[in-house]
Amino acid sequence: MKRVLKGLMFALLATAAIALFGFVVMSLWNWLTPPLFGWRLITFWQALGLLILCKILFGGFRGRPGGRMHWKRRMMERWEHMTPEEREKFRTGMRGRCGSFGASAAEPKA
Repeated sequence: MKRVLKGLMFALLATAAIALFGFVVMSLWNWLTPPLFGWRLITFWQALGLLILCKILFGGFRGRPGGRMHWKRRMMERWEHMTPEEREKFRTGMRGRCGSFGASAAEPKA
């Protein structure tokens, strides 16, 4: 029962946030663009469409931007703690799975 209540609360907050963002986009558009550029006013639904379009074009659907950096930082910490033998073993394993990469991959094969 508690999970259902949390799910409903999340859905309600998400709907409210989407509505608020749509209203803000519509208000800013209708306040700025007609006097500056002579463009027409837009409706709430057009503002939501514009918001979704901007998300697709500029933001994507990748999740949090720091997610990859956390993985990269963790991998660098592991790499620093490896001995040279462990590093070479890791490289060999990766070459077996992914093929050649790095400086040796850039060189043409004879």
